[in-house]
Amino acid sequence: MATVTELKAVLKDTLEKKGVLGHLKARIRAEIFNALDDDREPRPSLSHENLLINELIREYLEFNKYKYTASVLIAESGQPVVPLDRQFLIRELNAFEESKDNTM
Repeated sequence: MATVTELKAVLKDTLEKKGVLGHLKARIRAEIFNALDDDREPRPSLSHENLLINELIREYLEFNKYKYTASVLIAESGQPVVPLDRQFLIRELNAFEESKDNTM
């Protein structure tokens, strides 16, 4: 019969392999940040440059499926919840888009 320690280890390994444990940790972290966030303290306004930089970071995080990390970025930075239009970003950054895979 398996011991409690062995059962815990198997359960932890299973949750890690399925990616559930990472999502739970990220979600808990995000909720802690939200709970600690002081709404009374006003955030500095986002400069145009920081708005663009944050949007690029958000795109990177969402591309790599770091959705909870992206939600913390949005909450802490004051970035608009609705992503900026991709064509707007391309124009602002003087970039071009590869048509076959939608990368800049």
